[in-house]
Amino acid sequence: MKRSNFQAQAKHWSPLTLSWLAALWLGLLANWPLWQRMLALPELQGGKGWGFIALFAGMVIALHGALLSLLAWPRLFKPVLLLCLISAAAAAHFMGAYGTVMDPTMMVNVLQTDAKETRDLLSLRLLASLVVLGLLPAVWLWQRPVAPQAWAKRLGLNLAGFIGGLALMVGLAMSSYADLASTMRNHPALRYMINPLASFWSLGVVAVESNKAPAGPPAVVAADARWQPSDPQARPRLLVLMVGETARAANFSLNGYGRPTNPRLAGLDVFSFRQVSACGTSTAASLPCMFSHLGRSAYLDQGADQENLLDALHRAGLAVLWLDNQSGCKGLCERVPHAHATQAAGSSPFPPGLCEGGECLDLALLHDLDTRLQSLDAQRRKRGVVLVMHPMGSHGPAYFKRSPAGQKPFQPECRSNALQQCPREQVLNAYDNSLVYADTVLAETIAWLERQQGFDVSLLYVSDHGESLGENNLYLHGVPYAVAPKEQTQVPWIVWLPETSAQRFGVDRRCLREQLDRPLSHDWLSHTVLGLAEVRSAIYRPEWDLMRTCRKAS
Repeated sequence: MKRSNFQAQAKHWSPLTLSWLAALWLGLLANWPLWQRMLALPELQGGKGWGFIALFAGMVIALHGALLSLLAWPRLFKPVLLLCLISAAAAAHFMGAYGTVMDPTMMVNVLQTDAKETRDLLSLRLLASLVVLGLLPAVWLWQRPVAPQAWAKRLGLNLAGFIGGLALMVGLAMSSYADLASTMRNHPALRYMINPLASFWSLGVVAVESNKAPAGPPAVVAADARWQPSDPQARPRLLVLMVGETARAANFSLNGYGRPTNPRLAGLDVFSFRQVSACGTSTAASLPCMFSHLGRSAYLDQGADQENLLDALHRAGLAVLWLDNQSGCKGLCERVPHAHATQAAGSSPFPPGLCEGGECLDLALLHDLDTRLQSLDAQRRKRGVVLVMHPMGSHGPAYFKRSPAGQKPFQPECRSNALQQCPREQVLNAYDNSLVYADTVLAETIAWLERQQGFDVSLLYVSDHGESLGENNLYLHGVPYAVAPKEQTQVPWIVWLPETSAQRFGVDRRCLREQLDRPLSHDWLSHTVLGLAEVRSAIYRPEWDLMRTCRKAS
């Protein structure tokens, strides 16, 4: 009888034991992208470097074990471990496949990802990671019976596990403090690869920052905004502002790239500025920043949500329309007219192949655009129109979806969203094909503008951020700005200003062409648009108006 009871007890597991086993699994296996990244660092080569990596792995295991010890309660720990394992498996896939890190900006991107973007990220490698790193250990842990125990004893054991884990982590850290401090100082992104703690930490930061925002509407900006034309009898201005998606300056033939990625724009006498820095490395970070009048530094320091450029233009009495073909305007267009390209403006159907499966190619932005223009308030149209287009552009990883079958000059192209499985030449082909199609969209938009006889027309094209295409084993974007490669921060800025409009605006085109290598940034965008739209406000900074230097009247 006693032997039977002993055997029954032996089949049960302590929650603390299972929690530490999970910590060991997470620390060693689910953090494989972190160990891969550290093994590639030049300063960690050789026996001493490998020894430090082993100590750092011990710190990661100890930290996970300490935190999971606090949650090692019979009814709680299994759901917690399931969440940790599945989250870690997903994060390991994306960090390993694309070189991303789980910082707060990336968490905002995750929260704002729509169904179409999610579909582009699904792959067999993701499924394999979820099964091997998440589901299989979770099933094994879930099937382990847990030994009953008094709560006071359970509390004591959990606290002992927590204190022991922290002590082990501190001891290991102190034994290699010089190497630890140097590595974390020189490679701060590594802290956002500790999986899954980095994801949970960043998600908490996003939640706290969101709760800090005061309730109610954003703070008013440019309450004094007014339309003040230099010539009240002149035709109203029509400005198209196209916010390019994921276009990097290095791959534009207008900027010296060896491939003809801008064949049509090359014949349209546009101005392509070659030294332009983005506000951020993701849409969620860049888009609100580039439409702010503050500039990047002040924007990052602001404590409250504020209105943006679109609000100032609308308050001045202009007709404003945001036309989207992707996941939305990130709140920028909530107070002005806005529409999605998939929602036809008139009765004419989309041409075959333009919109399928709820997704549209970017030329859909021009479908029935005359109807959209005429639907805007007539009195506002008489003052001027600012039309903002937000295309899909070169949004990855499924670059091959961003161009139609008949416009793919670079072959063969990668037709997978698992970019690391394709030869890099094929990834470049697919990406460059998307730029050729973006060139077509811009050229067709300019052709539409040339048909608008009642306006003085112009176009600005500025990308929100760049993209990594396998350089240093990085793909996509979203690397923390402080350590981001130039491929993710250097973006194209193209201006189309025909001679008639230049004369009307008082801009010397020859002077403008001499500015093509001038260092610029997203800080300049709002003020350049205010200047072109003839909107006056105290927020306007002439030194950030791209046209100001070349205005003949200045």
